[in-house]
Amino acid sequence: MSTGTKIAIGGVVVGFLTLFVFPWWLSTLIILGAIGLPVAGYLLLDPSQRKRVNRQARKRIGS
Repeated sequence: MSTGTKIAIGGVVVGFLTLFVFPWWLSTLIILGAIGLPVAGYLLLDPSQRKRVNRQARKRIGS
């Protein structure tokens, strides 16, 4: 598992733990931010950059 994936999963877990501490709407914003930021970053890449990212991911899977 890549470092970025571990950080994203950790962010979602922390978001769920905040459900017990903060109001529900703040916890929901934290969870959506942890999920949405990597997705938005990927969507902001050019098509050639996306292809490069996908090629690297496929190389790691086969290794």
